Amino acid sequence: MLYTGLCSITFRNLSISEVIELSKRAGLDGIEWGGDVHVPPGNLSLAASVRAETEAAGLCVCSYGSYYRATSEDVPFSDVLESAVALGAPVIRIWAGNKSSADATQEDRDDFAEHIRRAVIASREFDITIALEYHGGTLTDTQESAHRLLKEVGLTDLKLYWQPRTGGDLDKDIVELNASLHHLSHVHCFHWGKAGWNDRKSLLDGVSAWKAYLDIIRQVEGDRYVLFEFMKDDSPQQLIEDAQVLCSLLAQAETEAPRL
Repeated sequence: MLYTGLCSITFRNLSISEVIELSKRAGLDGIEWGGDVHVPPGNLSLAASVRAETEAAGLCVCSYGSYYRATSEDVPFSDVLESAVALGAPVIRIWAGNKSSADATQEDRDDFAEHIRRAVIASREFDITIALEYHGGTLTDTQESAHRLLKEVGLTDLKLYWQPRTGGDLDKDIVELNASLHHLSHVHCFHWGKAGWNDRKSLLDGVSAWKAYLDIIRQVEGDRYVLFEFMKDDSPQQLIEDAQVLCSLLAQAETEAPRL
């Protein structure tokens, strides 16, 4: 089953209560709370409070966007994990190191992989999944590197977030999406033009691409969230409009797409 959600970092300028209210207005199912502004790692009382407020509003805490980069210089992963537990998040999103695949040596890769491996193992006790975001400047910046990293970590419960590559073309995005299906956690939803971050468009402009993505994602068993992240003009009203489009596409995918 596919559900809708919002990454709170999309609206870093809004308070926790404002993010919750906006998510309700948009008719979303859940929120991924970010660890950089709204729920910093280690503040357990805040995490518990955010969980309570989110659930009281009828929304689910679907994940914790931790920004843990799997390095020795990062915040202790124990702080991240404890916050995710207090938040009630079943998934922790992390980044695959702090170097691009082109710049990372094998020693770098081994070090990142070891930190990721420890995070996955530590999270098992709490039935929390670790998922790597497809992101530039990390070891998931290409399909080849992302899947190589999965093998280097060597744990089948490590998952991937998927998102369209910035300015990527549809055919290449679909190849990467198909390759990620058996490792797929949640999905980040946005529609950008060729200029990427500086060319953010409404989801209505990306209907054909997102229909294709959702038809593929829908084939995989299990529940996952399609999470809005970064939209045109950073506009709350745009979120509401985009959410209407996404809900329509999900309803269409629910009736049309076969399952594997």
